[in-house]
Amino acid sequence: MNPPLTEVEVRILGSLLEKEVTTPDNYPLSLNALLAACNQTTNREPVMRLDEDALVPATVALRRRGLLRQIQRAGSRVTKFEHRLDEELRLVRPELAVLGVLMLRGPQTPGELYARTERLHPFADLADLENLLESLITREPEPLVARLARRPGQKEVRYAHLLGGEPAQPDASAEAEEGTLPTRRADPGDDRVGALERTVDELRAEVAALRADLDAFRAQFQ
Repeated sequence: MNPPLTEVEVRILGSLLEKEVTTPDNYPLSLNALLAACNQTTNREPVMRLDEDALVPATVALRRRGLLRQIQRAGSRVTKFEHRLDEELRLVRPELAVLGVLMLRGPQTPGELYARTERLHPFADLADLENLLESLITREPEPLVARLARRPGQKEVRYAHLLGGEPAQPDASAEAEEGTLPTRRADPGDDRVGALERTVDELRAEVAALRADLDAFRAQFQ
């Protein structure tokens, strides 16, 4: 994509892609709900701490490029936002699911993508997901996904989106040094904690959206 999207623009679009599926009753998102979605601490890498001063200019830039639509329904003072990636890039739901997870979580292996796209779009199996990745790599007129160089000590390759430009390739020496560090054994409780944190973040986004709608409703009678 030329020019490449900024990190904030990528986070906005990724968050909208996610919330369109996970919280459809509150989609499109108000500015407050969008801000909360961008600043989630779960399902985000890296975690961001954005404010309105960073968010608003990015939404304006995305609107000018046709990737974001601003909506204000009749009788409401609340402005809401929805992505237009499906229209502008002619993408279908499975492609949007993969891109959304890559935009929110960074480079990932097929196995990681298969697990993390489950709530956005369930793939039949890993081969189904890998076939879609290949189609995004060879897509015309320009690819949307790239295959990264294999990391030292890793059997699986990782994939990254190209909406923000060419992804940084891993540094072999740094990765090798990192690979010598002891790793922590996964705790089964982590999955339960992660699920609870995701639920809390989604509830916060819903509350933020409802609060904004309520404030706008009250403003009509002042």
